[in-house]
Amino acid sequence: MPASGFAHPDDIRARFSRAMSEMYKQEVPLYGTLLELVAQTNEQVLAADPALHERLRHNGELERLDAERHGAIRVGTAQELATLARLFAVMGMQPVGYYDLTPAGVPVHSTAFRAVHEQSLAVSPFRVFTSLLRLELVDNAELREQAAAILARRQIFTPRALALIEQHERVGGLDEAQAEEFVEQALETFRWHQRATVTAQQYQQLHDQHRLIADVVAFKGPHINHLTPRTLDIDQIQAGMPARGITPKAVIEGPPPRKEPILLRQTSFKALQERVAFTDQAGTEGSHTARFGEIEQRGAALTPKGRALYDELLATSRDALAGVPSEGNAEQYMRLLGEHFSAFPDDARQMREQGLAWFRYVPTASGLRLRPLQGGLDEWIAAGHVAFEPIVYEDFLPVSAAGIFQSNLGDGAQNDYGQNANQAQFQHALGREVIDEMALYDATERRSIEACLAQLR
Repeated sequence: MPASGFAHPDDIRARFSRAMSEMYKQEVPLYGTLLELVAQTNEQVLAADPALHERLRHNGELERLDAERHGAIRVGTAQELATLARLFAVMGMQPVGYYDLTPAGVPVHSTAFRAVHEQSLAVSPFRVFTSLLRLELVDNAELREQAAAILARRQIFTPRALALIEQHERVGGLDEAQAEEFVEQALETFRWHQRATVTAQQYQQLHDQHRLIADVVAFKGPHINHLTPRTLDIDQIQAGMPARGITPKAVIEGPPPRKEPILLRQTSFKALQERVAFTDQAGTEGSHTARFGEIEQRGAALTPKGRALYDELLATSRDALAGVPSEGNAEQYMRLLGEHFSAFPDDARQMREQGLAWFRYVPTASGLRLRPLQGGLDEWIAAGHVAFEPIVYEDFLPVSAAGIFQSNLGDGAQNDYGQNANQAQFQHALGREVIDEMALYDATERRSIEACLAQLR
């Protein structure tokens, strides 16, 4: 606990992440099966690659691997989004990046709430991809007004959660007892509610417009729709899921397999059909499909130059496919990805020399033994006095996120919302600007360089 007597936001976040995982395991038993598969796979990968094990241990990633999760939540109003931002602030999480998912036919725009400093990320890298429904894109005016009225009547936060958020804002923190209560109360916002807030007919109207609109509007709260562990080998996970009774989506989203992973690769199992009760029904006669399981493999964070090359190669691969990646063309798509991404260096040293990725620098034993050193960073690296490792990508990819959403919404949900990015509108709803992820990676790299200079000179 800090000297102020307040619980540290990083510790509250870690506690909340564990509580969320336990809750989701109870709500979606297949998630527990997924955790077992990921844990076994990670153990196998580390046992087979001692160098990787040592690298992860040395840079602090080994400790965070088992605890690493990201969740996703969708809210319906600007007020809900702004209050979520206040709730996440209690846990030291800030909005990073802006994502527009409308080009993929998903009427939302999003940000990722997460910690922003490498020391905080080492304690708990928990992050939540948070989407705001865009009712203005619904062309049915009557349905749009009806959905807005339904959303206006609900309160997705408990009174005590709101009081604790206000307490945190008023005095600058929560003590241990308040922090424990905050976790319990905040968890209620993310809990699944089997009873809908609409009639069966209203639900069907929302569903026919877009499944995601029904998911956001028709329930008491937004409920977490997936929780994602991190694996060291997503291809092994994809191959191993069927033996566990889990059917994976056809295509792993993101870049192809590489020796030096970059950005983010994701796969999932199909959304579950869950029994629900509508307001005009006595029992759980209806059903709803929204919540699913997801797995991710994280690699190097790319610089603007690296990201531009990634986006170009991904677009070229998809253009060559001449269609949306699916079960029918999965093998062809993975082959095309491999062919086109051969233009992206699969070696950390080349990626650094070409300015494609962000890196963390640390003095080696020889550098520390021979200090003080003359010269600069490049000379020290060449002489073996400084080592470098890619900085882990902490954020998300719009095309991949849309692909995951779309695969769990069904082919019939391919609405055309065109290009509708509106970061200013999203930030107005949020009540603040989102943080530029590139600025965060740049700052992390600069801090590691400054620390090297201080130690070796």
